[in-house]
Amino acid sequence: MQDSYRLGIGALTAAVGLFLGLRLTAWPPHEDETLVFFVARRPLPDLLESVFERGGAPLHYLLAHISLSFDESLVALRLVSAIFAVASIPVLAALVARLAGRRTALLAALLSAASWTFLFHGIYGRMYGLFLFLSALSCLLLLRALERGSGSRWVAWAAAALAVLATQPYGALMLLAQGVFVGLLRLRGRTSLRRPGAAAAAVLVLATPLWITYSHLASRFEVGVGPGTASELGSPLDVLAYLWEVLGDFTAGWPAAAIPVALVALAGLVVLARRRPDAALFAGAIVVVPALALMVTRAGSGLVPETRHLLFVLPFFAMALAASLLEVARHAGRLAPLALGLGLAALIALQLAWGWEKTPWLYAGEPEARAEGRSAAADWLAATGRRDDVLFGYEPTYLDARTEGAPFGTLFVPRADPELAVEMLRDAGEPLGRGVWVLDASDAFDPSEAPLSIPERVPGNGFEARAFGPFLVVRTREPTGQIEEFFRATLEVESLGEELGILDAGLNYSTAETALELLEAKD
Repeated sequence: MQDSYRLGIGALTAAVGLFLGLRLTAWPPHEDETLVFFVARRPLPDLLESVFERGGAPLHYLLAHISLSFDESLVALRLVSAIFAVASIPVLAALVARLAGRRTALLAALLSAASWTFLFHGIYGRMYGLFLFLSALSCLLLLRALERGSGSRWVAWAAAALAVLATQPYGALMLLAQGVFVGLLRLRGRTSLRRPGAAAAAVLVLATPLWITYSHLASRFEVGVGPGTASELGSPLDVLAYLWEVLGDFTAGWPAAAIPVALVALAGLVVLARRRPDAALFAGAIVVVPALALMVTRAGSGLVPETRHLLFVLPFFAMALAASLLEVARHAGRLAPLALGLGLAALIALQLAWGWEKTPWLYAGEPEARAEGRSAAADWLAATGRRDDVLFGYEPTYLDARTEGAPFGTLFVPRADPELAVEMLRDAGEPLGRGVWVLDASDAFDPSEAPLSIPERVPGNGFEARAFGPFLVVRTREPTGQIEEFFRATLEVESLGEELGILDAGLNYSTAETALELLEAKD
């Protein structure tokens, strides 16, 4: 069994690596990736100052900086996610094997790898591939330390725990769940709290700079921005709805699929409780503790988490599904291989169908008309851009243009935070250069309704505009000069965006409006 387990995990890991490698350029650049790209390519002292003062994930930005120092491209940035996503397969398999056995681990790894959540974040150039790897590694190292509690094993766990926190603030929920799990083991007389408590205390103290930087982040932004964002968690029912959304994204979100899948997972948890009680205890803590924490912190918090923030739950959810499938096969007698094969095939088919529903371009590639429009817009910006141009938002078109040689500097105005937008323009100093905006009529997360062309419209006499497929690039003819003038120009551009049905135009308009109010109040 050991050889077949290793062969299976090796083959699965290789298959995941092949798929992610082939998809690195299939999915078009996203705004959040553009932000990471332009921030991470700064000199290291400037990068660290920006991350710690304004909030961010230090470890991911450091790895992105190292990757981009070898190759300033989106592929280099996405490779960070892909490498750690691939590496997470054997790690999460080892975690499940320690909890529930190798057969369960092999199936759990397969179900995890087929999940849309895993595949998408395996190429998405942010921190979530790293987050999954480190969270699974942290859980694995915790189990090893509990089995044989030497000081070196607790040091290894503490290092992994710090790395998790340095990657994603939601890692604190996972570490809290780990603490509850250890506490439950102590109540059962299974372990001592002396060394776990000392290691946890060290992590809390050493993570002090992270608590500070994440408090800055929380004061500036809501947690989730982007597709699939849940509504603000204003009640326990909202939290439960969010957890239901997470379950759907792990497998398939259609109610007709999600309900039976949830029942299968619940049955698997019951099986684990009977045969592998520690596995059920750990899985229960990983799900229940974050849910309770979100319920406690919901009031007035503006929390808007997404599936990716609970990515550390995926191995445990897959473990419950795998345990249930194996239990059915155990009772199927001679038909066990058929029952197991049909169950796996049904679940994987649902996962792939849901992935196609969520992000078809991840599997099929970006439409040629949109890709050509992006390329043409990038070429125009690269040929006509100036170093002092003031770029509104972290539009993916700017990343494409930079790759084509655009002489852009570092002046990007965030579109979701009026205070930070004003602060960055004040730091830049007046007079400001030309304002640049990109209106994108398409939507990579809902391509069925997204047009692949846009009218070539100009907001007013002081602007020029060029349409490239679904992208309308708008620019002031002359430098904007003053901060107030830049935001007034933004209001005109976003008014046009609302007329053209641009998805984010309302938010962008509100940002500019609030920024002007802040400037007037300070004057």
